[in-house]
Amino acid sequence: MRRVTLFVNGSARNGKVVAVYGTLSDLLSVASNKLGIKATSVYNGKGGLIDDIALIRDDDVLFVCEGEPFIDPQSDGRAQEELTGSHTDWLTLNVGGRYFTTTRSTLVNKEPDSMLAHMFKDKGVLEEARFFGIDSLIEHLEIAIKNSQPAEDHSPISRKEFVRFLLATPTKSELRCQGLNFSGADLSRLDLRYINFKMANLSRCNLAHANLCCANLERADLSGSVLDCANLQGVKMLCSNAEGASLKGCNFEDPSGLKANLEGANLKGVDMEGSQMTGINLRVATLKNAKLKNCNLRGATLAGTDLENCDLSGCDLQEANLRGSNVKGAIFEEMLTPLHMSQSVR
Repeated sequence: MRRVTLFVNGSARNGKVVAVYGTLSDLLSVASNKLGIKATSVYNGKGGLIDDIALIRDDDVLFVCEGEPFIDPQSDGRAQEELTGSHTDWLTLNVGGRYFTTTRSTLVNKEPDSMLAHMFKDKGVLEEARFFGIDSLIEHLEIAIKNSQPAEDHSPISRKEFVRFLLATPTKSELRCQGLNFSGADLSRLDLRYINFKMANLSRCNLAHANLCCANLERADLSGSVLDCANLQGVKMLCSNAEGASLKGCNFEDPSGLKANLEGANLKGVDMEGSQMTGINLRVATLKNAKLKNCNLRGATLAGTDLENCDLSGCDLQEANLRGSNVKGAIFEEMLTPLHMSQSVR
C-alpha cells in the first residue's frame, strides 16, 4: 500500500497523509473529504498533472486543486494574485509619518529574517508582541493561534476502507500498515498474511478467524482485541501489547517449522485456552493472570517469562524451557506430561 501527503493547491501547510488505492477518482474522493474541498485534479511538486494512479509513488507529495492551474507553494504569492486578480495583499505602512505601499510577499520574502517579515507572516501579531515584549498578549495569542488550526485527522480506518486497500493491492505486493490506526475495527475473517502492522493501533479490534500468518505485529497495540481461532503461524509479536485480549483456539504452530515470536510481549490477563503453540517463543513475556488451559506448549521457550497466577492446567509442556520463569501462584493441574525440574534450571 502506498501512502502520500496531500496539500491544497498553492499551500504547503495542513497536509494530510492518506493511503492510495483503487483509481484516481478514489484518491480525489479521499482528498475532498480530508482537505474539505471539491477535488478535481492532482499535481506533483513540479506542477505535472497526474492523470493515472499508476504514476503515483510511495511518499509522494501531491497538490490537489478544484480546477484552477497549479500554484507553486514555494512562490512568493504573486502568481496567485495574477490568477485571481486579488490585490488584498497590498499594504500601506506609516513609517515616521511617511507612507509606503508594498505587498505582503515583498516584506516576507525579500528579507525573511527581518522583523517586518516576522510581523507580516501568519503569526505576525504574535511575533510583534514578542518583539515589543507585550507579555500580557503573548499567551492569549498563542492560544488563539492554536485553536484556529484545523484538527488533525486521527480517525481509525474502517473495515470498508481497509477491504478496499486489500482489493486494490496485488497479492505479491507488500502491504505496509505500520503505525496506522485500526482501533475498534472489525477485521474478522480477512486474509491479512504478511502484512506489516508494526506499531499499529489494533486495540479493541475484532480479528476472530483472521489469517495473520507471518504478519508483523511488533510493538502493535492489541489490547482488548478478539483474536479467537485466528491463524497466527509464524507471527512476529515482539514487545506487542495484548493485555486483556482473547486468543482462544489460536494456531501458532507452523508445519514448516517457522516459529511464532512473542518475545517480550505484554500478555497480562489474556485468554489463550486451547491454542496450539508448539515451539512458540515467549521469552521474557508477561503472562500474569493469563489463562492458558489445555494449550499445546511443547518445546516452547518460556525462559524468564512471568507466569504469576497463570492457569496452565491441562497444558502439554514437554521439553518446554522454563528457565528463570516466575511460576508463583501458577496452576499446573492435570498436566498431560510430567514437568521435570530440569526444565526450569537448564
